[in-house]
Formats: sequence, C-alpha cells, structure tokens
Amino acid sequence: MQRRSFLGAVGSMGALGTAFAINPVLAIDPFERPTPGRLRLSLAAYSLRKYLAPAANESQHMDLFQFVDYCREQGLAGAELTSYYFPDDVDDDYLLRLKRHCHLLGVTITGGAIRNDFCTTDSEKLAADLEHTRLWVDRYQLLGAPTVRIFAGDVNSSENLSETLARCARNCEQACRHAEQRGVFLALENHGGVTAQSSGLLEIVRQVQSPAFGVNFDSGNFQSTADPYYELAQIAPYAVNAQIKVEMKLAGATVPTDLKRVFGILKEAGYSGWVSLEYEADEEPLDAIPRWLDQLRPLIGG
Repeated sequence: MQRRSFLGAVGSMGALGTAFAINPVLAIDPFERPTPGRLRLSLAAYSLRKYLAPAANESQHMDLFQFVDYCREQGLAGAELTSYYFPDDVDDDYLLRLKRHCHLLGVTITGGAIRNDFCTTDSEKLAADLEHTRLWVDRYQLLGAPTVRIFAGDVNSSENLSETLARCARNCEQACRHAEQRGVFLALENHGGVTAQSSGLLEIVRQVQSPAFGVNFDSGNFQSTADPYYELAQIAPYAVNAQIKVEMKLAGATVPTDLKRVFGILKEAGYSGWVSLEYEADEEPLDAIPRWLDQLRPLIGG
C-alpha cells in the first residue's frame, strides 16, 4: 500500500483501538506483510547474562557454544547472540566454528545485538560507534544472522529533541549503507532515551531512507508511558525483530506482561519472524526460563 492510500485508508477507518494503533504522521509506510504474522521462538543470550558475563566472585560460567547447547536442550530452533558475550579475541575462525556448531545442532542464529550511541555530538565517539557497527554487521553476516539490534541514544538537554532525532536518523542511515551491502537489517530498539516513547522512535524511522532499516520491538521497554501496549502497537508494523520480556512497567509499577496481548499485536501487524524471550526478572533464569518458554509456545502457534 502506498503512503497516500495508507493515509486515506486510516482516515476512512476512524479512530483505531489500542490493539493496533498507528500514527501515520510519524512514520513511513509499514512493511507490506500478510496477516496474521508467522512467529518462531528464540532465546536471547542476554537472558543468561549472569553466566555469560559472570561477576568476579561467580564460579559458574557459560560461553556462547554452551548457550547454543542450552537452546537446543530447551527445544528451541533459534538463539539470539549478543556482542557483549563474544571473547575479546573473536576472529573469523571463532565465528565459523560457532556457526558450524549451531548448524549441526539445528539451531538458527536469529539475530545479534551491539552497543552504540547515534545521538552523540562527539565526532570521535560517533566515528568509533559507526566502525563498531560495521565490524559487527560483518561478523553477524558471517554467522548468518538477519538482524543486528542497535540503540539510538540519550536526550540532549542543550538542544531541541527534533535536532537530536534528526542527527540520530542521519547516523542510522549512514550505518545502514554498510548493512545494505551485507544483506543485514539494522533494528532500532525502543530503549529509553530518545526512544522512550513510540513518537521519538518513529520520528527516526520516518527519516531513515534505507531498505536495511527497521525496528527491534521490545515488549518491556516502554516504561514512561500510560499505555505501553498502545506504544507497542504503534511500532509493530516496522519490526524486523522482536523481543519479549515477562514483565513491564505500568503506572510506575512492575507487572506481568499480558503475553497474549503482545503476541496479538505482533500478529495483527503482520510481523513474521523470530520472537526472542529476553528474560530479565529476578528469579533464577535457569529455573524460570523453561517455564516461560512453555507459556510462550502456545502463543507462537496460536
């Protein structure tokens, strides 16, 4: 659907319910996808961060090969890897061995994640973050990952928000030029800062002109809004990766996520692809994760 037709259709439909709401002023056309979306279940390495990056006094340790083993043991077809947990001396040999290990176990690498700040006004930091992004795009491409999660950055109190968002969009677009050549999506996450609400995130999306750009839908990260489900419904049409948290913030309180509602938002938006459990709750992850996966499986297929 072209933008003009899309806006006309929205106008003729009247007010949309919060189950699937889009603000057409703030966003480019959503991806054209059939509904309902088809979802597949994965696990984010961040869920086991206490073992992948243990504190100095922790004796238990897990590497990414063992994390993939764990995903296999849980009956998962996918594993989302995070750059934080690769060894400092990672090289192509390590990546190829990890890729081979995943394939032999029947586990797909569903995506990757990096740290970056594309709102910064520090030219040296920006250059370093762009180079870091290019490096990990190349690494995740070698692994076969379709998406790389990126961040936007923080609000700059010394300038108008629109200026910060425009700078972030320019930097995202610059990073996307390399991702386009590698066939990898850069997925901008709703992760506080200038993306604390959907309006900020979608204003960036509107300005980035690249087929390699989309949104990383994180169900638990709209923490400063009265209706996080409404915010999630706004960004879902632009998602190229999705992460599910079992808790979210509502009116300042931590509450259980309405998982059925979140999965309904994704499916109604036509999102098809991997949904990674990103476990962040207080209970011991090795005890809690299997139970949460059992709750998620019916929602994936239902």
